[in-house]
Amino acid sequence: MTLVRIDPGPRLSEAVAHDGRVYLSGMIPEDTSRDVAAQVGQALAEIDALLARAGTDKSRLLTATVFLADIGDFAVLNAVWDAWVVPGQAPARATVQARLNDPAMRVEIMVVAAL
Repeated sequence: MTLVRIDPGPRLSEAVAHDGRVYLSGMIPEDTSRDVAAQVGQALAEIDALLARAGTDKSRLLTATVFLADIGDFAVLNAVWDAWVVPGQAPARATVQARLNDPAMRVEIMVVAAL
């Protein structure tokens, strides 16, 4: 079985494709000075771009894990997520509060998609 690493680095690969699936590392916003909605939108745009590079898209998501710096932002996350996810194609999803590596970062999202 072929294993493909996308943008491998010394600590992680941005994505790894294997056995009909692609596993994305945690996607984060580019501009942490923006509000939560904008940061979620940026992370989702990163997911879209990386899924496209792997040869798939958000309609083929299997799972998503969302890390929020403040679980109080759950409603904002859901509003942006609901506008982004393909209707009827929502993945299994978990959302947890977590301390992220940059205090200005409000969200990090990991997904797995079918190829």
